[in-house]
Amino acid sequence: MTKMVNCIKLGIEAEALGFAPLPGELGQKILENVSKEAWQGWIKQQTMIINENRLNLSEDSARKYLRQQLEYYFFAGK
Repeated sequence: MTKMVNCIKLGIEAEALGFAPLPGELGQKILENVSKEAWQGWIKQQTMIINENRLNLSEDSARKYLRQQLEYYFFAGK
């Protein structure tokens, strides 16, 4: 049986991710609150953010910015 979550992004009960996509507390929070469908939406958004801002992910500042955008995408105002 497929595990379900109440997706914070989509506002519906949907299929859960199979594992935490990031280490630590944020990864656990995503695992418990974000569906597979919403995570795929983030992957597309992340790609646009990286390309439009020409982020170099080998730089700490770029990774920090991307993490901030991820937190805003899923958890802003919630």
